[in-house]
Formats: sequence, structure tokens, C-alpha cells
Amino acid sequence: MTDTDIASVEALYDSTASSEAQSHAFRSSEIPVAVYGLGKMGLPLASVFAETSGNITGADVDPDVVETINNGNCHVKREPGLPELVDDLVDEQALQATTEPRNAADDASVHVIIVPTPITDEKEPDLAILDTVVEDIGNGLDPGDLVIVECTVPPQTTEKRVLPALEDASGLSLGDFGLAFCPERTSSGRALEDIRGAYPKVVGGVDNESTRAASLIYEQINEQGVLPVSDATTAEAVKVFEGLYRDVNIALANELATFTNELGIDVNEAIETANTQPFCDIHDPGPGVGGHCIPYYPYFLIKPFETESPLLETARDVNDLMPEFTVEKVREGLQADGKSLEDSTVAILGLTYRPGVEEIRASPSIAISELLDASGADVYGVDPMLDSVEEFALEQVPLSDLDEFPVDALILVTPHEDFGDINWDDIHRNYNSLSVVIDGRQTLEDDLELCKYTIGGGYSE
Repeated sequence: MTDTDIASVEALYDSTASSEAQSHAFRSSEIPVAVYGLGKMGLPLASVFAETSGNITGADVDPDVVETINNGNCHVKREPGLPELVDDLVDEQALQATTEPRNAADDASVHVIIVPTPITDEKEPDLAILDTVVEDIGNGLDPGDLVIVECTVPPQTTEKRVLPALEDASGLSLGDFGLAFCPERTSSGRALEDIRGAYPKVVGGVDNESTRAASLIYEQINEQGVLPVSDATTAEAVKVFEGLYRDVNIALANELATFTNELGIDVNEAIETANTQPFCDIHDPGPGVGGHCIPYYPYFLIKPFETESPLLETARDVNDLMPEFTVEKVREGLQADGKSLEDSTVAILGLTYRPGVEEIRASPSIAISELLDASGADVYGVDPMLDSVEEFALEQVPLSDLDEFPVDALILVTPHEDFGDINWDDIHRNYNSLSVVIDGRQTLEDDLELCKYTIGGGYSE
């Protein structure tokens, strides 16, 4: 491979250069890449691209985010290794950020979109942010460019929505440029590890050349390589199906947990034992399903398509009812001690949707706090991850004050690592008023000297 071969590679889509030359050009800063969206998944992705290719511009509409990154700092919290990586990349001029996505589009040959897809109050997928970014890219699109969508969207979005929008904005046609869907498969708290190759990258293009070019790119950054699929819609479905599997499976576990009292068994024990059979993998029950993925992805099939989806809808209903089930167990525990919920004080431990993560979107603690507050209880919340609790119907108290704060009931929703230092026996001795503890995640010991109800496990004293 000669220097001429490398210098001739200005774009990857429909390139006549060898795969070796294209790969070398990508790794040698010859192919400028723009990443649109620098949030908790976008910044790690841009950083991994930058450490591999050395020529990344990240675009984000938030000027504070852009300024923070350009100063070599990291606004994404609790992501191991990311602050140091961002600092190094900015110092090496491998990563820069801008608030002008159209400028980034003008300069880039590869465009990677990783913006959120929220849902409306009517549970409809809201693609407005994606539409805006696609229009910006289209206005800067050149022949040979490759557009990659990473954000989770309803199947058929890339082919039926993104492609015509790019063609309209650019005046080009598919074949002049490439388009692929390559779903983000990343978890908070381990983003760099996941992007670099904890799992293979799924790649599906709207044509074969798009699949080839996108595969070449991700083979450079993902140690596990890629899994090419038939088309972009299949790749979109892969991502959505991953979330649907978990939502339906959790709903099964949650419904089984509601049989605990009537069956008179520890349902969690039965689930754990059943899972020793290789064809069984039932998830754990809990007080609800939160986060920016699992509670939303079912609506990416339920709403846009006419095919009936009774299983998906039922699973959503089951999981959405678990906060109510949790509050009912609080009510039962208080009544057994001669108290009413409306005259009681209840503390919720863990307000984020997952341990060690600051995200509260769709956290079951939100619904639990609202139900308790509507019942007339005095509600307090403890979460070392959060500085603000304005989204919750409760008053925040610090963890350090927990053993001095008399309550009638405690609900452990999200077992943060910091809660491991709680001395529950001391709390039981100090709280003459404490009637019941609800263990939402099977994390408390069975021999505690208090009345404890475990979701799926029942009462132990």
C-alpha cells in the first residue's frame, strides 16, 4: 500500500480503494467523522472514535456541554475512564465539539447520529430531534459520505424516514451517499468497555455498500467485530427486540411475585432454581421498570404499526403496576402493626432507576412517591446520587441522617452501594416506630431483627 493509495481515500462509501487502504485512512485521521449528540452515550462513542481515528467533531446544541468538552472536561458522570480519555483527546486535538451541527456536517465524511428518542404523553415515539439532525446533515452531505444512525428508533425509520429526508435536503440520491443503522448497545457505567467490544456491533445498511462501509468502520473500534444483518430495518428491530425481551421477561417475574402470599413460597427461590435448567432464564422481580430504554421501546412497535401486540401491552401494564403493588405491601405492613398509611411516615431508599447511575427517567420511585403522597403519608427520599428530587413527591434527606429520622416504613427500591453500610439492626432498635421494610431487590439479609417484606420472597421476621 503506497502513500498515494492512502491519500486517495477521502470517503469510504463507494470507494475504489482497497479495504486495507480505507481502514488505514480511517485510522490515520484522513476521514473526518462527526458525532451528533454528546450525551451520556454520545460522548463515550465520540471518544472511542477519536482514540481510533483522531479526527472527530462532536456536535451538541447545549453550549455548556460543548464548552466543557473543549476545555478538556467531561460532563458525563460516573463513567469509568471517560474523563481522562476526553482530557487526553482534546489535548491531542483528536476531539473537538461545536454547537453548530451544520458546520460539522460540511466538514465530515462520516456522520454518526446518537440523539434521544423520547415518547410523548400519548406514548408515541417523538422523532423531532432526529429529524432536525438529519436535516442538518443533509444540508452538508457530499457524494461518498456515510450516515450512521445509532439512536434507538422504531423499525423502518432509517429507510422510510431518514433516507428520504437526506435525499430531499441534499439533492443527492442513495448511491451518491450511504446510510446504515448500527444500534447503540451500551450501558451506563461501562460505556467505554461496551463500545470497544464487550459485544459485537450490529450493522445493517439500506444497501449492501452501506453495510460494507459501516462494517469497516466499526471493525476498527470494536474488538468483537461486527454482525452484519440483511438491512437497516433488521438492525433497528434487533435493538428494539433486546429491550422487549427484557420488559416481557421482567413482567413474567413480577406477575409470579404477586403469587407469593397465596402460594406460601419464596417465589424468588423457585425462579432461581428453575433457572438452573438451561432453557429457563426468568429475570428478577422488583418494584417497577425504569430507565430510558426498557419502559419505552415497546411503544416503538405498539404505536407505529397496525399489528396487534397484546403481549407487549400486557407486559407494560404489569410492570407499570408494580409501584402500586409495592405501596400496597407498605399499607399491609402498617395495618398489621395497627397503623394507617395516611398517618405514617415512609422513606424511600434509592430514587434512581439503577444502582450507581444518576438517571431517574421512568424510575419506579417516582410513581411510588406519588402514590404514597396521594395516600396522605409523609414521604422522604434518600439517594446519594442525586442533588435534586424535584421530580419526586417527597422531601430529600441525606443518608447520614437516616438512623436519626424516625419512620414507620422503609422501601428499598434501588440498592446503591452506599446503602451497604446501613446497620439495619441499629435502625430497628432506634426506630420504635418502624413497622415494615420493603425489600424491592432481594438485597437485605433474612435474619434482620425487623419485619421485612421482599418482593417475590414474602414476609420474614
